[in-house]
Amino acid sequence: MNINQLRYALTVAASGSMREAATKLYVSQPALSSSIRELEEELKIRVFERTNKGISVTPEGEDFLVYAKKAVSQYELVENRFLSKNDDTERFSVSTQHYNFAIRSFTELIRKFDPVKYSFSIHETKTNEVLEHVRDLKSEVGIVSYSGANEDIIKKLIREYMLEFVPLMRKETYVYFWKDHKFAKRREISIEELRDYPCISFDQSDNDSFYLSEEAMSDYDFQKLIKSDDRATTMEIISQLGGYSIGSGMLAKDDAILQGMVSVKLKEEDPLIIGYITRKGSNLSVYGRAYIEELLKFKEL
Repeated sequence: MNINQLRYALTVAASGSMREAATKLYVSQPALSSSIRELEEELKIRVFERTNKGISVTPEGEDFLVYAKKAVSQYELVENRFLSKNDDTERFSVSTQHYNFAIRSFTELIRKFDPVKYSFSIHETKTNEVLEHVRDLKSEVGIVSYSGANEDIIKKLIREYMLEFVPLMRKETYVYFWKDHKFAKRREISIEELRDYPCISFDQSDNDSFYLSEEAMSDYDFQKLIKSDDRATTMEIISQLGGYSIGSGMLAKDDAILQGMVSVKLKEEDPLIIGYITRKGSNLSVYGRAYIEELLKFKEL
């Protein structure tokens, strides 16, 4: 088993097709199929189920791919840090939940330094991945939040992952509507008034998604719920179905994706505490320290 086989398996799983995966990997389909078969023989499990309709991941394969993803990520960290050490490329990475101020801080950092050659990354992703990225050194800094519903579990994970959390702001609960929604001009609304409308929630796609939600009211029993893992898709669904989402009320006026959205205060209180995390005892790079300086410009606590 080698790193290329792990990468091949992950690409096949993401593509759902040997042909599509082979195209992405720039290898022939027979060579890819042979490599996957050799991997399965060595593991003594069937990672993929082949049918006339395509390829699906087996239960054993799902378990294997979790570890394969971690192994590939760790290998890439070593590769970038040591095999490329003679490269003059500046590197920095951030992982964040869906907050515009985190992105704004990232762009301001680049404007401030404007290195001659750089490879910076910002991962707008799920709560557990933000925590894992910082724990595993994939990112120097992460942006996370918690509400009353998941405060205990988030703080527990922060301790277990040997991370430090610095609170930046406390945000009340708001509902996002499209600008022409019948409730868009309300100053305040109750969650019960929204029972006939679909709530669009960010999909954590995790068995512990209830506990790792980045949204307030995560323990509420929504009558109509749609999960989405893309901001643009969420906005489109809200505008087309007259739905809503729940958030912090922070709408950046210059964010093209959020144009047309309005926020209305929710009567029910479930405030979010938003802050940044770093690995405990870590020595941040000049970019990590500068990024935190940008974040602190938004500090309210």
